[in-house]
Amino acid sequence: MAKSFKFKTKIYYEDTDAGGIVYYANYLKYFERARTELVYSLGFNHKTLKEEHRVFIIVKSCNIHFNKPVKFEDEVEVETIIKKISPVRLILNQIAKVKDQEHVVADVELAVIEESGKPKKMPNTLFDKFKSCI
Repeated sequence: MAKSFKFKTKIYYEDTDAGGIVYYANYLKYFERARTELVYSLGFNHKTLKEEHRVFIIVKSCNIHFNKPVKFEDEVEVETIIKKISPVRLILNQIAKVKDQEHVVADVELAVIEESGKPKKMPNTLFDKFKSCI
């Protein structure tokens, strides 16, 4: 079974619509925060990747399934699982859970690029760290 990285957050009033349900676009923010925290947990940060390695990790595609609404003041755990990896691409499964129940699930494809937007291999040290998560 694949290892997973978990990130917790709480739903604030500003995250919700008039009905107290998380506005759908905010899940992209939660998933982004979880991916950023995963990079931090591996001993890297996006500033270093940009300045020292000249690479950026960007979202190439994202497919989201909204199974159940998340509501105001819920505590959410975003679980990130690396499904597939290459030196220029990552395929992730990200799941927003409330009390261990899946509410929103996303399949996310990330690309590693240089400043011009062309694909570029990630540093071997980062690649090895990501691979250790599978």
